[in-house]
Amino acid sequence: MSKRVSVFGLGYVGSVTAGCLAHRGHEVYGVDVNPTKVEAFNAGRSPVLEPQLDELIAEGLENGRIRATTDTVGAVSATDISFICVGTPSLPNGKLDVSVVEHVCEQIGGALRDKEAPHLVVLRSTVLPGTAEGVAIPALEKASGKQVGDGFHVCSNPEFLREGSAVADFLEPPMTVLGGQTAEATGNLRQLYEWTPGDIFETSLNAAEMIKYACNCFHALKIAFANEFGSLCKELEVDAEEMTDIFVADNRLNISAAYLKPGFAFGGSCLPKDLRAITYRAKELDVGLPLLSSILPSNDQHLERAVELILEQKQREVALLGLSFKPDTDDLRESPQVQLVKRLLGEGCTVRIWDPNVSLGRLIGSNRSFIEEYIPHIGSLLHEDLATVINGASVVVLGTTSVDKDTVLSCLTDEQTVIDLVHLNKADRPVAGSYHGICW
Repeated sequence: MSKRVSVFGLGYVGSVTAGCLAHRGHEVYGVDVNPTKVEAFNAGRSPVLEPQLDELIAEGLENGRIRATTDTVGAVSATDISFICVGTPSLPNGKLDVSVVEHVCEQIGGALRDKEAPHLVVLRSTVLPGTAEGVAIPALEKASGKQVGDGFHVCSNPEFLREGSAVADFLEPPMTVLGGQTAEATGNLRQLYEWTPGDIFETSLNAAEMIKYACNCFHALKIAFANEFGSLCKELEVDAEEMTDIFVADNRLNISAAYLKPGFAFGGSCLPKDLRAITYRAKELDVGLPLLSSILPSNDQHLERAVELILEQKQREVALLGLSFKPDTDDLRESPQVQLVKRLLGEGCTVRIWDPNVSLGRLIGSNRSFIEEYIPHIGSLLHEDLATVINGASVVVLGTTSVDKDTVLSCLTDEQTVIDLVHLNKADRPVAGSYHGICW
């Protein structure tokens, strides 16, 4: 279904968006305050260097689907959807500067004041969660004299474009994210993307704004990770290319969704030990690995967040469900749950523990030595009956998935607080009592 679209900001994102939407059959108005960009666009030239973009703009001009202007009112009046694609640079202190986004919203809002037809405003600029609701919507409402949902809607549609392959990324995206306050708003935007081959996700405004940052930060993380290991490989005379080829061949754990669901801190006999070993060896070689060296402190901080969340409840009777570092094992070595117990005991809490896989009588070797040294009286804290452990607590800490959720829910009362460290699915979270997740 062909739409009439105005694109505000003819920089990198805006030019690609305008050219590709016109290529897909939509009528597009490019809007920019810079007359040089407008003139270039109207002459069939892209204001930015990007493969295939000149051809798409020239094609749009030839078939009458694209034009550029400095006239905000005219562009809004002639279109149904306005994309905001202006820059959001960093201030000297790192804070995001959204002043141009706010200014464009004020201009669009002014144009909407006398427009009777409904209008959709789409934030495509990269902005932090809360910007649409806290900056864009108030500016639009104040300038238009209208309320969001009555005369105009606001959506978030983050871009995932790489310079040098932006046209291909737009036309064949792995996913398209549509954030909005209502199904009506995102539904109108979905019609614009009915041609897209990838998955379309409809979500909230805040989630749509956040996913862009998750993607970019993860990309940066992967690059820094590869570079640090490459630097260490060089010092240890390891073939980095050969090592990497083997590393990426594992698509079950390494290059996959594994370990990317928020939850509790990691532990066990491998990850902490191996991180310490590799960072210590790097120090011996005088190779700085700031990313790898920050992982254990980050993990410790996540454990501390759990401690603080429990103590904030102002209740000292705590039930901990799960003690081993992950389900279906009795390994307690460097288990974050064990560290959590020690911290809570140090804060004066009474802790009862249930874990069907952990029995002090069955623990042997280094596993038993670790727990007896770390928490000498652990035997008095362990209980076999789940109901007894839950019933005797004011705060129930869910630290394992090795427990039947229905059984847990049947034991809870409205007076109890549940602290979820394993990220239960929304449908499985308790209705009774008070519920808190460590990551949400």
